[in-house]
Amino acid sequence: MPLRFTLRQLEYFVAVGQCGSIAGASDKLNVSSPSISAAIAQLEAELGLSLFVRKHAHGLSQTTAGARLLEHSEKILLTAGELNDLAGEISGNVQGPLRLGCLLTFAQVIAPRVRREFEAEYPEVTIRQYELNQVDIFSRIRRAELDVALTYELDIPSDLEFVPLLGLSPYVIVSPEHPLAHLDEITVEDLKDHAMILLDLPHSSEYFLSFFKSQGQRPKIAERTHDMAVMRSLVANGFGYSIANIRPLNDESPDGGKLKLIPLVGDVRPLNMGLLMAKGADTSITVRAFTSHCEDMIKAKKLPGLT
Repeated sequence: MPLRFTLRQLEYFVAVGQCGSIAGASDKLNVSSPSISAAIAQLEAELGLSLFVRKHAHGLSQTTAGARLLEHSEKILLTAGELNDLAGEISGNVQGPLRLGCLLTFAQVIAPRVRREFEAEYPEVTIRQYELNQVDIFSRIRRAELDVALTYELDIPSDLEFVPLLGLSPYVIVSPEHPLAHLDEITVEDLKDHAMILLDLPHSSEYFLSFFKSQGQRPKIAERTHDMAVMRSLVANGFGYSIANIRPLNDESPDGGKLKLIPLVGDVRPLNMGLLMAKGADTSITVRAFTSHCEDMIKAKKLPGLT
């Protein structure tokens, strides 16, 4: 008996079920909402079941049938991914889709170039990229929605595996007019009386604040933002200093203001950037190839911002 559904339809169905809306699934998968809606409608027609109840202005809720099918669909997709890995192992080819997560703070600088060079070397691989905070990276790896993620070694859970690639020291970002802009290096003591723009992302903010806590200090937080670009523009416009580990490609903020980057010295630990995955994920030939590829790019100094 021929199958009445496709893996793509199941993928869209699972995403909608987990997100609770077509729009949420669209953002998660980087697929248009009409495409997802059409796939769900086709799946419902083929199965002869209503999978969701449409609630005006309140997204979707699963029917009883939808809830039962969602659990099995997740297992089918996981098995399909394992089948693809097995095919690669048997053939010895690096192939198939690779779902790559990347931490928001450096996704725009690192991920596109890594993707382009890896896909050029291995044309049978297609990478799908997701920009996420640390908490979402953890949860998506655990739900087998990501194969691997580029991130920092920040509070890594014991059930996940982290492969360090490079240690990155922190630096302070100031405008040229900032009172500390003349310094060649800056300490936490230097910063204590100045306004701070905190890059307020899960786990990242705790890392930056730990510099002050370890010395019994409290920073004067003037602004908080989740967006690296917004942080740089606030700094360039004189609202305060900030701290980061990935260096921008130039000394300008997104709105054209000037920035100065000064090393932060003293009792401040570097951050390891690396690859995070579920334990055992490196048995996949594609994940192993991607890990080696990232290591080679760093050794060859082909990734911007990592100096």
